[in-house]
Amino acid sequence: MFYLVEVVRMGRMNGKSVLVVGGGSLTEGWSNGKAAAVLYAREGAKIMVADKDILAAERTRDLIIQEGGVAEAIQADVTSSSDLSAAAQHTLSRFSKVDVLHNNVGIAEVGGPVEASEESWNRVVAINQTSVFLACKHVLPIMVEQKSGSIVNISSVAGLRYIGFPYVAYSATKAAIIALTQNVALQYAGQGIRANCVLPGLMDTPMIREPLTASYGSGVEEMISIRDAQSPTGKMGNAWDTAYASLFLASDEARYVNGTQIIVDGGLTGAIA
Repeated sequence: MFYLVEVVRMGRMNGKSVLVVGGGSLTEGWSNGKAAAVLYAREGAKIMVADKDILAAERTRDLIIQEGGVAEAIQADVTSSSDLSAAAQHTLSRFSKVDVLHNNVGIAEVGGPVEASEESWNRVVAINQTSVFLACKHVLPIMVEQKSGSIVNISSVAGLRYIGFPYVAYSATKAAIIALTQNVALQYAGQGIRANCVLPGLMDTPMIREPLTASYGSGVEEMISIRDAQSPTGKMGNAWDTAYASLFLASDEARYVNGTQIIVDGGLTGAIA
C-alpha cells in the first residue's frame, strides 16, 4: 500500500536524471536503493529505477509518481553486462542524459574462507563488486560525452573493519568498491566526472532480515536488539540515513568532493572493536 505524503521539495537535483541500480526493495520496507530513488525524485530528479525484480522497481516508480515525481522502471540483472548496458541506454534515451549513477545492489552471505563455499564467494563478488564495474563501464562513456556526471557507490564499513562475525566475501567486495571508486574518480576527474562512496554501518533495512538473523540469535527481534546495542548511538541507522548522504554526493553541493567516502555508522568505526 502506498501513502501520499506532503513532500517539501528543495530542488537540489532539479534538472538531473538518475539511474538507480538496485532501486527496488525485497519487501514493502525501505531499502537503501528505494529510499535514495525516492529522495532524488523529491529533490527534482528524473529517476530510472533498475532492478532484477521488475515488480520491486515498479513499486518504487509508482511511489515516486504518486508523489508527483518523474520515474520509470526497467528490469536489469546486475551480473549481466547487456542488461546494464540496456539500462544506461534506456536512461539516456528517455531522459537525454545520465547525470548520476547510483550503484546500490548488494547481498550478504555469512562465512569465512573455510565455511563459505566457492559458489557463495563467486555469487557475492558478481553481485556486489562486478556489478559496479559493469555499471560504470556502460555509464561512463555517456558521462564523458556530457563532460559531467556523479557516481555514488554504496559500500559498507565492513570494507574497513571487522564488525562482529565473518562474512569474508561481503567485506572483501565492499573494500573493493572503495578502491574501484577511487580509481574511477581520479581517472575521470579531469572530464567533469566525480565518484564517491557511502559506507553505511549497522542499518535496519530489509536486507538484514534473512541472511543475518541466524548469526545473531534465535530471531529477528533479538538480532535487531543486538545490532541496536552494538551502535554507539544505541540504535541502528536506516535507509534514509544512507539516502541523504548519497543525495549530498550526487548533488552539485559536492562539486569538489571526489574519490572519497562518507561513513554513515553512528560512530561505529571510531569505537573500540
